[in-house]
Amino acid sequence: MQIKNSFFLKIFALVFAFSLAQSSAHARELIDQVGRSVNVPEEPRRIVSLMPSVTEMVYDLGAGDLLVGATLYATFPPEALSLPRVGSYNHLDVEKIVRLQPDLCLAVRDGNPIHIVDKLVALGVPVFVLDPRTLEEIKESVFLLGRALGMEKNAAIIAVDMDRRLAAIDNTVKLARFSPKVFFQIDAAPIISAGSNTFIDRLIVRAGGINMASGPKPYPRFSWEDILKMQPELVIIASMAGGHTTEELKAGWEKWPQIPAVKNNRLYVVDADLFDRPIPRLIDGLERLLEILHPELKSTAISKHQTQ
Repeated sequence: MQIKNSFFLKIFALVFAFSLAQSSAHARELIDQVGRSVNVPEEPRRIVSLMPSVTEMVYDLGAGDLLVGATLYATFPPEALSLPRVGSYNHLDVEKIVRLQPDLCLAVRDGNPIHIVDKLVALGVPVFVLDPRTLEEIKESVFLLGRALGMEKNAAIIAVDMDRRLAAIDNTVKLARFSPKVFFQIDAAPIISAGSNTFIDRLIVRAGGINMASGPKPYPRFSWEDILKMQPELVIIASMAGGHTTEELKAGWEKWPQIPAVKNNRLYVVDADLFDRPIPRLIDGLERLLEILHPELKSTAISKHQTQ
């Protein structure tokens, strides 16, 4: 089977070499977010996204019609559901990718295996890599991707909207008189949360809260004994935690009325997709966090629908 796959890949590589040679005169040399020089087609026509977050970002830029392939769990927007699948982001099928004849692949440093990126490049497929780790770097990703796809104007519109909403959030948080102690549950069995320097940690802090799971481990595990010692004032539970229903997720906590968040009925189940993908929609999650952490701050300034 390995010999057969190798044969097919060599054939596909020859086809790619011929097609890319024809378009090389129209390629641009761009620097991606990890500092690599990539020959990107002047007008990409067949794009394969290697990460759900990047797939969503392509649609945000108005270039979804250029996508010919995506990974598993690329479920937003709904149009992405019809795209051919090339495996999961960390278990990519190179043969499927090559069969789609992409003139550009889009990858993410934290998630896509480097050996797969190298293999695609060796086969003649340009791979543009993004590496967003903060909200500011998400905005940079939008600009870089917009330039690669010829969607600079749309990228600028998205960036301006992000800046406006972040400024409104920051101004609102300044009005808060206290910072609640927050426990964010990512998974239920075992109980997993998000430590320091994760997207979730940054969102909690920016929304005016204290992350009870902060520490060196990015995704630490906790026992109920640990949580009883923490005494969180507010608990946020990701909707996909362990595949359980909202009622089941809350029920697990309601067994412990001595926890302040339980005693004061401050258990909240949220859409996991709003917190775990480095995309502009992460600000939706930040706005939701602010509403949960500080319901006393009744400000319309954080509405994403507000015009300038």
